[in-house]
Amino acid sequence: MHSESGPGWMTRWPLPALAAWAASWCVFVALSALLPPSVAAWLPLVAAASVSAALAFTGSTPWRRVFIAGGFPLSLLASGLAGAVPAWAWLLPLLLLALLYPINTWRDAPLFPTPTGGLNGLAALVPMPAQARIVDAGCGLGAGLRELQREYPAARIEGLEWSWPLRLACAWRCRFARIRRADIWAADWSAHDMVYLFQRPESMARAADKAARELKRGAWLASLEFEARQLKPQQVLQCADGRRVWLYRAPFQRS
Repeated sequence: MHSESGPGWMTRWPLPALAAWAASWCVFVALSALLPPSVAAWLPLVAAASVSAALAFTGSTPWRRVFIAGGFPLSLLASGLAGAVPAWAWLLPLLLLALLYPINTWRDAPLFPTPTGGLNGLAALVPMPAQARIVDAGCGLGAGLRELQREYPAARIEGLEWSWPLRLACAWRCRFARIRRADIWAADWSAHDMVYLFQRPESMARAADKAARELKRGAWLASLEFEARQLKPQQVLQCADGRRVWLYRAPFQRS
């Protein structure tokens, strides 16, 4: 685990979602036990769903709000199968989640891929020499690597991914790239001409600090959608879907 300054541990995704789901289940179980049978049976359900909906507004992005609001109803539907499934079987989804999304990556972005065509025009805005080293820090299943390779076919494309199942799947899908299992925050960025990120807003201050320490003069930090607010971008790519790629060149200018 790596310590970092900033918001408390309960703000680290997905802990807010887990806390909201637990609160909804506590309300549902408590009201189901306390209310007499003469009271409508749907009241505990409505109350618990209302808790989920209210806590969804704590999510920092639209998708997180959807996950927070929908977790309790989905888990309630799944619980109807509990009688037919052995108790140990419910541990399997948690095990798969831990393999795909290890605990020490919870502070980083979940598995949201770079959209197809999401980096169109990047090479025209930021030309790179042949054999330039470009790394996708947190490459997941390789969607960002494919977009980078499409823009920079002569570059040496690399990926860093901590989850070993994702790393293996990405290496199989993106055989043109060198994929390493590595913690993006512990890995050395200094040899790269561009570091590409599709992270989360809370991670950008940390990414900017690391890039300022490690990137060589002339190297680029590229961030899809999320701005490093303490840095002044040299270029901004406007994507077709309305997103932006924020581009910062070392040595960075503070905003």
